[in-house]
Amino acid sequence: MIRQPIVTVCGHVDHGKTSILDKLRGTNLQEDEAGGITQKISFSILPKEKILERAEDLLNKFKIPLEIPGFLFIDTPGHSAFTNLRKRGSGLADLAVLVIDINEGIKPQTIEVLQLLKLNKTPFVIALNKIDNISGWKTSETKRFIDSEKKQGISVKQIFEEKLYTLIGSLQSHKINAEIYTKINDFTKNFAIVPCSAKTGEGIEELLTLLCALSEKFLKKELEIRKKGKGVILEIKKDQGVNFLECIVFDGELKEGDDIAIASFFDVIVTKVRSLQEALPLNKGFKSVKKVSAASGVRILINSDDEVYAGMPFFVLEDDLNEIKKEIKSEISEEIKTDEKGILVKADSLGSLEALLVLLRQENFHVKKASIGKITKSDIAFAKSLEEENKIIVGFNVDNSKDIQEEKDVKIILGDVVYKIIDALKEYRLKKKEDEERKKLESLPSVCKLKVLDFIFRNSNPAIFGVRVELGKLKKEITLINSLEEKIGRVKSIQSEKNNLEEIDSKKEAAISVPGLNFKRQLKINEPLYSDISESDFRKFKENKSLLTEEEKKVLQEIASIKRRKNPSWGM
Repeated sequence: MIRQPIVTVCGHVDHGKTSILDKLRGTNLQEDEAGGITQKISFSILPKEKILERAEDLLNKFKIPLEIPGFLFIDTPGHSAFTNLRKRGSGLADLAVLVIDINEGIKPQTIEVLQLLKLNKTPFVIALNKIDNISGWKTSETKRFIDSEKKQGISVKQIFEEKLYTLIGSLQSHKINAEIYTKINDFTKNFAIVPCSAKTGEGIEELLTLLCALSEKFLKKELEIRKKGKGVILEIKKDQGVNFLECIVFDGELKEGDDIAIASFFDVIVTKVRSLQEALPLNKGFKSVKKVSAASGVRILINSDDEVYAGMPFFVLEDDLNEIKKEIKSEISEEIKTDEKGILVKADSLGSLEALLVLLRQENFHVKKASIGKITKSDIAFAKSLEEENKIIVGFNVDNSKDIQEEKDVKIILGDVVYKIIDALKEYRLKKKEDEERKKLESLPSVCKLKVLDFIFRNSNPAIFGVRVELGKLKKEITLINSLEEKIGRVKSIQSEKNNLEEIDSKKEAAISVPGLNFKRQLKINEPLYSDISESDFRKFKENKSLLTEEEKKVLQEIASIKRRKNPSWGM
């Protein structure tokens, strides 16, 4: 006996995932979503009779038998957590529909999805959506792409093919060999592209037919139902004050009254199924049942008060509990691997956490600790104990607990889209590194170029006179030289408008005092003066030139020119 294949519809936000799914199953969920964007994972069943109703002609034309009892579709949010809702060794989904907007091509979330589909070894079909947006495109009466393609004018067909082969090239750069489905002879060597439109319904029959063909040809063994009941918790939902677990049963049977073992981070939760509801076809709610078989979307009520997390697997207790505990702990530890050093990561579910960890590591970020739930005081305390560069908490689809305030010692990065979180993390790390490098520069002498003004308040003991900062920044205690590299003396104090200052910026004027200097003998009005720097300090400036301002670079070049009159290799 075989079960329904589990199919996930995925892709970049706004590329039309839910609209494509609506067309596949003949529902209208998109209109019910806030702002047209899917907020929560949900599932729906498309039974065999509905598939035949929608695609029997094409199935017969291509001689595809239909033995599967239907499809169980998982609709997903814009983020990539869904692809790592896992059963042991692979992704939860047997098949995926990757939706790509023909006009936008591959976007950051498309890349995330591709990475996770490859990781989970999930076969997928590419729904090349929004072909109706190509100017001049004509949709055939049959709503089949193979018929519409023949109706297009030469210029329209040329635009379509340019967009198609640009996408195929982009996919190849990610090591994905893809081709339009009409040109594929061997589906083991190429991923199929089905041009379609969620708006007009064009290509949807072909997409559904292709999913049937792949299921019948390649998934029969994986779809065989085994005796042992297994599932994954998608969400914990409240209904009239009661917490229901919304789950996918992906193998075996689950009955009302069954004892089940639910995975947790610290132990296994053993509980009883008090009530069982099965999802009705076409997203029409739930009905109370005594038993379900894989693959099914279900709501269960359990008799445990222990906290249950989304994304966790569960098992019907038929075998020895210790064996199940070993299997669960092995699976959780295998997926949630941490490093000796790294940041702290939190997520709303096990699947989200796994997906985030995979993508963080692909970007070379190390993770010291990873867990599920809101960010708490203990998380802050843990982050404070980490190395300076790792005092970071990343939260995916989670909020801070109410008592958490902004911490100056710990950076908290929150988000519900992985690539945006990673971009924010990269930006913060880069800024942090630049700040640290800048601190190194602060230990070096200030670089500046001054112009001596016609204001002499005292000739000597100490000499006090006016200067204008032409370039850079003047600070107390720096030593000044002239353009002949003769030492003028050390700046003891800076005064402007009767205020004593520690430093003064470019384009400003001030009076400075220099002990041991005789102004009339050693200086001239309008003469340039420079801060004196050592050769080793100059090399350190050169090593960090990306952190220098253009003014600082210019002053350093002039100082180097002065020094190289006596020593041509100075600072080289």
